[in-house]
Amino acid sequence: MNKPDLNRLENEYDSFVASHPTLESDIRFALEDSVSDAGIAYDRVDTRIKSWRSFAAKATKYDSDGNLLYLKPWEQISDVVGARIITYHSTEIPRVIETLERMFTVLRSVDKAAETRISGGFGYGSHHLIVKVTPQTEDLEAYSGLVFEVQLRTILQHAWAEFEHDIRYKGAGTGADPAIDRSFTLAAGLIELADQQFDQIAHIRADSHPVAGNVPLTDGNLPHVLTLLLGDKFPRSKSEVYPWLEEILTANGIRTVADVEAIAGPEDVSQVLDALQYQYVPSQVRLVDDLLLARFGASHIARTGNTGYRAERRPSRLQRRLRKLEAHRRKHEAE
Repeated sequence: MNKPDLNRLENEYDSFVASHPTLESDIRFALEDSVSDAGIAYDRVDTRIKSWRSFAAKATKYDSDGNLLYLKPWEQISDVVGARIITYHSTEIPRVIETLERMFTVLRSVDKAAETRISGGFGYGSHHLIVKVTPQTEDLEAYSGLVFEVQLRTILQHAWAEFEHDIRYKGAGTGADPAIDRSFTLAAGLIELADQQFDQIAHIRADSHPVAGNVPLTDGNLPHVLTLLLGDKFPRSKSEVYPWLEEILTANGIRTVADVEAIAGPEDVSQVLDALQYQYVPSQVRLVDDLLLARFGASHIARTGNTGYRAERRPSRLQRRLRKLEAHRRKHEAE
């Protein structure tokens, strides 16, 4: 029976962790920024590096014939680094997958929920992707070549999975119990129905009342105003982001619907899209932020560079986008 060289593996593991002190937060920030900029409604993003104990346990697993499952654990185990994106409802999951496909090279994609349905049961719902960082992955260029796992769940699927794990794997003396199995199956079925209702609510929530040009902008009416002006191609952002959008609009003197129309015409939008070549369809908030940057340039950075979530990262991100916008403008003027 082959045995892995645990001393060598532990040295490799320790070296990896020591040389990547900010890896967890860097991946979390990059994923949060991308799903937010894509206008995806999500609850949170979690990241982790597998503990040495957990990695060693996986590296020493054997198959039924007594052979090691992983002859080269460090190269073959793809979830040493892991991330989980939790959405509010299931219709957002395909959009998250599309965003990840634009950010990374997707090596494998498995729909656990579909597998469960095909088998005729209810239970664990999650979508697992194995992704690889590319040199073009924004904010993660330094990790080019890194392979890691991303799990996607709705908030209800996550609650079910966490509770089941706590009961089945952490509870003392809780072996196979038909009553518990039946209860979990019933709960999973109810959760699937609840997820379907959340999807329906998300589908019908859009308003359709017209808005006059002199109406003042508020965080409450911005989603509807922008849908009317930009169309439904650009998804709404999370509701808690619109107060910040109102703040940066006001900082640039944009206070009414007519003011937004003046910076968000079809030609303005087209130029921003051509210049920035998004890896995803930008959300309303991301697009308007970039329209402001295109219109006001460095002044927009000076006025709003210290605002928003993770404000310390915002100036450098805006500078990078501004360089792209200016390069596109120079190219367009030269033609």
